[in-house]
Amino acid sequence: MSVETALELYNKGEYKQAIDAFSVVLEECPENAELYNNIALCYANLGEYDKAEKNYLRAQELNPKLAQVYINLADIYYRNKNMADGIGLMTTGICEIPDNMVLRHYLARFYMEDAKLDLAIDELETILEVQPDNYDVYYDLAKVHFELGNYACAIENFENVLEYKSENPLIYYYLGEAYEANDEIDKALSNYLKAIARNEAFSPAYKKAAILFLARGDYEDAIEYFEDYIDLDIPEEEKGKIRELIERIKKKWTNIG
Repeated sequence: MSVETALELYNKGEYKQAIDAFSVVLEECPENAELYNNIALCYANLGEYDKAEKNYLRAQELNPKLAQVYINLADIYYRNKNMADGIGLMTTGICEIPDNMVLRHYLARFYMEDAKLDLAIDELETILEVQPDNYDVYYDLAKVHFELGNYACAIENFENVLEYKSENPLIYYYLGEAYEANDEIDKALSNYLKAIARNEAFSPAYKKAAILFLARGDYEDAIEYFEDYIDLDIPEEEKGKIRELIERIKKKWTNIG
């Protein structure tokens, strides 16, 4: 049995057979961390996370500088909401491989999930010092600042993301939310409309735009965007509520006129 045969089985999705094949090779190379990593990957794909963790930890013990082991085990901890072990794992990984920014980014995301937002900011800003073009980090930093109520910082970081993802409607939507929270309504509305321009089926942006038009007293535009909103794929209960709102707006608009 060879590693190539085991990898071929793995690539075919035959994970149990791949475990057997890797285990045969392991008998000849019992100190090979990559074999334990591969066996752990098989167990993870089978949903046997305890066995996967055991093999990842053995791989880490044999080669504490094998970055992929930390990343693979982090995925299990993250999926299972095991933030404490994830933070401990990534902290160890960074001590062993301090220049690996992927591990630092994982640590930041564990901090985010664990509501340790100031620590997350520290890690994300450290990454940007090394990788100033990492738009995923700008995105995470924007989300953290938004959650903290630092809306101006959130706006700045979402704007940075748009330098790399200028056609992504979701970023315009989040940027709109940040401007709205910062009481910059015209800029918020502009970004909701940009989100719609990039994806005409992006229903949340229609609702947000309609609400802002309504708040400004632009009843005709509010009605238009609410009507567009209910033509999209949204729950029937929501459609009913919006139809009632449209009728109330029309009555108010008529009385004003």
